[in-house]
Amino acid sequence: MNENDSEHVAGLLEADGMMPAGAAGDADGVVVNTCCIREKADQKLYAYLGGLKALKRSRPDMQIAVGGCLAQKDQDLVRSRAPHVDVVFGTHNVHRAAELLTRAAEDGPIVEILTETVRADAEAFPSALGVRRDLPHSAWVTIQVGCDNSCAFCIVPAVRGPEISRPFEALRSEVRQLVREGVTEVTLLGQNVNSYGRDLALARRRAGENVAARPMFAELLRAVGAVEGIRRVRYTSPHPKDLRPETIAAMAETPAVCEHLHLPLQSGSDAVLAAMHRGYSAERYLQRLADARQGIPDLAVSTDIIVGFPGENEQDFAETLAVVAEAEFDSAFTFVFSPRPGTEAAAMTEQFVDPAVVTERYERLRAVVERSARRRHEARVGRREEVLVEGPSKTRPELTSGRTRQNKLVHFSAPVPPRPGSFVDVDVTDAGAHYLLGELMAVRATPARRERIPVVTA
Repeated sequence: MNENDSEHVAGLLEADGMMPAGAAGDADGVVVNTCCIREKADQKLYAYLGGLKALKRSRPDMQIAVGGCLAQKDQDLVRSRAPHVDVVFGTHNVHRAAELLTRAAEDGPIVEILTETVRADAEAFPSALGVRRDLPHSAWVTIQVGCDNSCAFCIVPAVRGPEISRPFEALRSEVRQLVREGVTEVTLLGQNVNSYGRDLALARRRAGENVAARPMFAELLRAVGAVEGIRRVRYTSPHPKDLRPETIAAMAETPAVCEHLHLPLQSGSDAVLAAMHRGYSAERYLQRLADARQGIPDLAVSTDIIVGFPGENEQDFAETLAVVAEAEFDSAFTFVFSPRPGTEAAAMTEQFVDPAVVTERYERLRAVVERSARRRHEARVGRREEVLVEGPSKTRPELTSGRTRQNKLVHFSAPVPPRPGSFVDVDVTDAGAHYLLGELMAVRATPARRERIPVVTA
């Protein structure tokens, strides 16, 4: 979600006549878009702002803006700890980033934090704004903002607000427009994507319409996948309690929808899951996972797991290891619990787990995750995969990188590197825990040539 917001801020600044700078020292303006999911993000922000202070002193006209979730939560703290910041804006007014910088140049520092979005207003959804994409062939599409869940560890509802779904037809129209711009892959974004449309249905019922109050996510998957020119549809992130049979069926029956499911587990202990307010048990999670794998051939599954949630004991952690081993995830984002002020879990100080114990558990979990990931990757050696090219490998520039439909990173050799956005066939020759290696066999399709023309206002 934050990456998506960043692309839109960059697009707004380009539309206002600016161009990307090679480094902060060369910039007339620096916008820092923040996350507040983990404490490390706070530390990185203030360290980075400290480094910009000397630049600002030598170049007083350079502007610094801080936006995003941390700005939404700690707007006064940002200004007090970094008074050299010119603009502080939150998650609900990304659309005003360029305007706020212009105003600050004329009137001095500005702090503008909105507490809620406006339903049916394009400003509530970054997808309706200008954009500068890192990968021109791939686009984020915001289908929903906010979250109605109450997970004890999560600050998102406080900084993003309640769930608001974007109208169905507006989304379909946007995807059609993206195709006209050369996009072939879209990722549907929301804090809890598979509850998409629940608020829209409830609003229609309150207005007197005879509409079932049910999510419409499966219908959206089918509709987006049916747009001519879209070859891949992804989405993130769903909630296990809302993974419905019709969503599994839509994934299996819509050719464009990729065989990848990111399904956050968080913990394998029923006691910890209850304390987290996750709304499911380990058994229910594993059943939903089994249903998905049975319904969707060749499905890859990734997850999120938190280690050291307050009160987690050795038995709880052993149960997590058992569930992770049984689930055999293709990959996992593993995190050490990070208390976020304002959340229920942050107040459980007497139940905090000793950091040394958490570190030891984290390493044990990582070993189990990597074992299953390596095994699942090695099972793909010898297969021919369809790969969407992203560009040169970041770690081995002599190779080209791309992703399979299962979202697996592939580094492959090619006599002539295909252009980013090309669809190619790659024979997999080797595998690691986090990647596949292969050789280019054929180019299926290349992207239409498009050149970015900056829009400069008078």
